[in-house]
Amino acid sequence: MTTTESTISEQPPEKKKRDKTHWLYMAVIVAVIAGIFVGWLAPDLGKSLGQLGTLFINLIKMMISPVIFCTIVLGIGSVKAAAKVGKVGGLALAYFVSMSTVALAIGLVVGNLVKPGTGLDLSQHIGAGAEYAEKAHGAGGAWDFIQGIIPTSLLSSLTAGSVLQTLFVALLVGFGLQAMGKQGEPILRGIGAVQKLVFRILSMILWLAPIGAFGAIAAVVGATGLDAVTQLATLMLAFYLTCVIFVFGVLGGLLRAVTGLNVFKLARYLGREYLLIVATSSSESALPRLMAKMEHAGVQRTTVGVVVPTGYSFNLDGTAIYLTMASLFIADAMGKPLHFGEQLSLLAFMIIASKGAAGVSGAGLATLAGGLQSHRPELLDGVGLIVGIDRFMSEARAVTNFSGNAIATLLIGKWTDTIDTAKVRTVLDGNLPFDEQTMIDDDHPTAEPAEAAVPVATR
Repeated sequence: MTTTESTISEQPPEKKKRDKTHWLYMAVIVAVIAGIFVGWLAPDLGKSLGQLGTLFINLIKMMISPVIFCTIVLGIGSVKAAAKVGKVGGLALAYFVSMSTVALAIGLVVGNLVKPGTGLDLSQHIGAGAEYAEKAHGAGGAWDFIQGIIPTSLLSSLTAGSVLQTLFVALLVGFGLQAMGKQGEPILRGIGAVQKLVFRILSMILWLAPIGAFGAIAAVVGATGLDAVTQLATLMLAFYLTCVIFVFGVLGGLLRAVTGLNVFKLARYLGREYLLIVATSSSESALPRLMAKMEHAGVQRTTVGVVVPTGYSFNLDGTAIYLTMASLFIADAMGKPLHFGEQLSLLAFMIIASKGAAGVSGAGLATLAGGLQSHRPELLDGVGLIVGIDRFMSEARAVTNFSGNAIATLLIGKWTDTIDTAKVRTVLDGNLPFDEQTMIDDDHPTAEPAEAAVPVATR
């Protein structure tokens, strides 16, 4: 026995499987730098590479509906009390409206203090606003937006690319399986298997991120040149600083007060997602990973499945800040500043308009143009100046929107008692790493109250 124990003790410990995905994100950084140089030194070539970025974003968008559907159905189908989901959704919507209003107000305050548009000549950029205003009106009003939530068929919600349609159908299916009880368990197991397949495909697609990032960055630098960044540096710097203050000051302070968690540790935990967003200028590229990481961190699947997808359409904090600051910038630059009453009226309009912005092509510019046309039509032509740097500002918008939804998930989880705070601390401290290969937490399932849980075999 002693000899056996000695032999066992002398055996080297099993090597931990190395995470190869860190090479992927190093490649993304290299690709971004290379894209900048290609776009700068060979603008025509850079502009022609833009399709690479578009193709990568389309691949990511292809996976969003399946990820949302599986996550929500599994989350709701595994909870017996429907009221629990309703409570999460109600709190989430109330929080989204409140925080978007705060973001809009902060944008107005900073815009009035900095006045970045004062002294600029917009005569060379006249005429571009009407196109974006037409897009905004073409998107329809509030009633058309509500009608657009209902798909033409059950399966079309998974193919139309609408997050809200997918969310709507997933809620119906989840509650339907919930009502079926034990009869629905085989279906839940099947959807659980599909979820594993979906995340495996997603992990394969992410290896194309360097190619997509290279094409996207090369195209924007090739089209605008480096002068576009320096020309409007004041506006961009003010916007970036405002986003930083909002995320780490306002949202970070709220997160600390409610949950006791550190926003800087959360940012480190989501570092790879931030890099992916900056490289692609799209927060949608990180949506599936945010859902997987929030569940891994200790937030129940039901809460993640409801809050994150809804937040991507209703909790656009970065877009809200951008809309108000850009409006003030255009008004000041054209020598026709908005008086206080007009600013408040514009704020009220943007609170409503920004909620549907995620469903409009060129959402930020379209909503901005629609707001200016409804309040001060003579300012509409100033949107043409914003077009030149909109791509650079969209990165800050996307990162801020993403951060707001990550923090919202933790806050809603705390308010609804659907979060394991101790596990969140462990994860944020780096003691329970996220599985980059599968992106599914089989070894560390999120705990749920005993009265709400179903047999483990159904998950």
